[in-house]
Amino acid sequence: MTIDVGTGDGRAILATAAAEPTTLAIGIDADAASMAEASRRATRAVGKGGLPNALFVVAAAESVPSELCGIAARVTVQFPWGSLLRGCLDGGPAVADGLAALVAPGGTLELLLAPAARDGLAGVSTDPVGVVAAVERAFGGSCLRIEEARTAAAAELRASHSSWARRLLSNPSTDRAAILVRLRS
Repeated sequence: MTIDVGTGDGRAILATAAAEPTTLAIGIDADAASMAEASRRATRAVGKGGLPNALFVVAAAESVPSELCGIAARVTVQFPWGSLLRGCLDGGPAVADGLAALVAPGGTLELLLAPAARDGLAGVSTDPVGVVAAVERAFGGSCLRIEEARTAAAAELRASHSSWARRLLSNPSTDRAAILVRLRS
């Protein structure tokens, strides 16, 4: 099972569900409206492009449904902003605890982050070293440990199916470096 937290428009979940038909792909976002179209597409008849293995849940990362705790082999957070971004970067334990709770034993949490100084991160450095240090602090009290941290490759950005990724790829001079941090339970 794969869970994408802060899924936004749900494109990443639809792509995962289509590419991996035997995997349940769940998108979680606090904003139901942002996922509405993807949810409608997923519930179509299979012959009309529906994806019975895609599911969307309205919830905040700080209060994920208990039924989802500890069951995901892979949890992703791709280009978060606002409170989700701050929570991934040591902005208080509620978000990190909620994300860690979703990961099954032996599973992974994959963060694809591109913070900028204007994101209001209360002194968190947005260079790659500072971002990784902030992630380590944020998840230090959980059962997750950093397994890999590096600049994300262009292919990984494209595979995220994110509009932010498209912007970063089309404007490499931006002040946002895409950083991949993978944590393992």
